[in-house]
Amino acid sequence: MKNKLYYQFAGSCFLVVLMFLGYVVRFYPEWLTGFDQTITTIVRTPYPAANSFFIWYTKFADPLTVALITLAVAFVLFRGKYYAEMLWLLINTALIAACVNPLLKLFFMRTRPTLDHLVAEYSYSFPSGHSAGSVLLYGTFIFLLPQFVKSAKLCLSLQILLGIGIFMIGISRIYVGVHYPSDVLGGFSFGLAWLLMSYPIYLEKRFVWRFKNKQK
Repeated sequence: MKNKLYYQFAGSCFLVVLMFLGYVVRFYPEWLTGFDQTITTIVRTPYPAANSFFIWYTKFADPLTVALITLAVAFVLFRGKYYAEMLWLLINTALIAACVNPLLKLFFMRTRPTLDHLVAEYSYSFPSGHSAGSVLLYGTFIFLLPQFVKSAKLCLSLQILLGIGIFMIGISRIYVGVHYPSDVLGGFSFGLAWLLMSYPIYLEKRFVWRFKNKQK
């Protein structure tokens, strides 16, 4: 894959961002105060008029929603014999989003903002699980879409909509008061780091598996 190094380099850059944020959160959280307060103030400008919208919208990355969408899409991929795609999706969501991200939260143990929470959350704050989960679920769809949508314009339009959707989930976590902007940035960085570094591996395995199947 000729673009393998580009994906891995981009993924490494996001990993560096995550590591930097994690270091600051763990040892110098006061460094992020100005950034977090400024972004939070901007995001919550329409408060409380937009409460209903963001309470509804943030549910698109709830663990139950992610699990149901993952299982439904994985079933469709399995029936269509897209085994590599199904496995990559399951690893991204069931392993990385559902298992690794909570372990990171336990390591950093950052408490949530003291704002009024519009939704109930009981875990630690950094990195944002909803932000990471949205990248790992809907970001996987962005990468897989070209295989299933042959119209380049339609494919690009769907990818852009998914990208905007991911961004808005991050915004929703700030608006409902359960995450600092740096939590969301950390979640996005974590999800993108894994997605970009694992994508070339998925492509390689997909090619090998399909070549072997054709040889039988």
